[in-house]
Amino acid sequence: MASVLGGVLASGAARAVDLPEDQADAMYHLYDGGGVRASGPALLLRKIAGPVSITGTYYVDMVSNASIDVVTTASPYKETRNAYALGVDYVYQDSLLTVAGGTSREPDYTANFVNFDVSQDVFYGLTTVNLGFTRGSDDVRKTGDPGFSETATHWRYRLGMTQIVTPRLMMSANLEAISDDGFLGSPYRVARVFGAAVPERVPSTRTSRAVKLRAIGDIGEGETRSSLRGEYRYFWDTWGITAHTVGASYLRYLGNAWLAEASVRYYTQKAALFYSDNASSETAYVTRNRQLGTFNSAAAGASLAYTVKQVPGKYAVTLNASYEFISFKYSDFTDIRTGNLYSFNANIAQLFVSANF
Repeated sequence: MASVLGGVLASGAARAVDLPEDQADAMYHLYDGGGVRASGPALLLRKIAGPVSITGTYYVDMVSNASIDVVTTASPYKETRNAYALGVDYVYQDSLLTVAGGTSREPDYTANFVNFDVSQDVFYGLTTVNLGFTRGSDDVRKTGDPGFSETATHWRYRLGMTQIVTPRLMMSANLEAISDDGFLGSPYRVARVFGAAVPERVPSTRTSRAVKLRAIGDIGEGETRSSLRGEYRYFWDTWGITAHTVGASYLRYLGNAWLAEASVRYYTQKAALFYSDNASSETAYVTRNRQLGTFNSAAAGASLAYTVKQVPGKYAVTLNASYEFISFKYSDFTDIRTGNLYSFNANIAQLFVSANF
C-alpha cells in the first residue's frame, strides 16, 4: 500500500525487480442492482516455478437478468459465465515481462484475449515505465436464432509511468488506446424511432482513448499509519462519448492486524452522437443503449482486511471484506412503462481470503 513508500527510499541502494510472490486467493462476489443480480466464486493461484511465476485464475458469474432493457423488450433470463486465464511473469534485469491469455464463455457469447506487458524500473527504481498490448476476439450469437453469428476484434495499447516523488508521495499517469472492429452492438437490443421499436444499429468500428492520473500520499506513522489517494480519468471516443471520473480514498491501519479503507467516486458521461431515447428521424445508426447515453453515477465504499496469521519472510493469511453502493441517474433515457427518467441503485459486495507464501 501507500504506507510502504517511506521504505522504498529508505533502502538507499537500488535493487533488482522481483517476481510476484506466491499467492492464493478465494473470493465470493455479488452485484445486485437495476434488476441484474450476478454472483459467484473467483479463484487465483500464483506460484514461482524456476525462473518464472505462473498465475491461473477462474471466475464465475451466475447472472439473473431482469434489467429495464429485458423487462421492456424481452423476458427475464438466467445464465452462467465462466472465465479462465493463465499468465506467466519473467524478470530480466530491471524488467518484469508478463504474457497472459484467457477465455470467457456464456451461452451466446465467447470472448478470448492474449496480452503482453513490460514493466521497466529506471533511475534506481524511483521511476517505473509500463507498456502493454492486448488483443481480444469475440464470437457473438443469439439464443433462439441458430443462424445468427457475428465476430468482433479488440486491440488495447497501454503506456504508463509511476514516479516516487518523495518518501511520502507517489504519482502515476497512464494512457490507454482502444480500437474495436466488428459487431459492437447487441443482437437483442432495440431502439425507438418515432415510437416504434427497430433493431439497434451501431458503427462497426470504434476508437477510444483514456488518460488517468493518480497520486498517493503517506500521512501516518507507526501502527496508525495511513494514506490518501486521489485520481482523475478522462475518456473520449469516435462515437462522440466523453466521460470524467474523479475518486478519492482514505486508508488506515488499525494496529498491526487491521487495515480499513473508505472511498468515493463520481462519474459523468456525455451521450454518443447516434444515441436517442426516441429518434425523430431515420439515420444510418441509432441506439437506445442507456450505457451510451448521458448519465452520472456516484459511489461510496468501504473495505476491511484482517491479518489472521503472519510470519515475516514465510507466509501471511488475510481475510477481506468490501462493500460499495452506486447510484445511477440517466438524463435522456426513460422508462417506457412510466415515461419518467430512469435511475437505479446497485450494491457490490466481496468476501475473500488471501494467502501469501
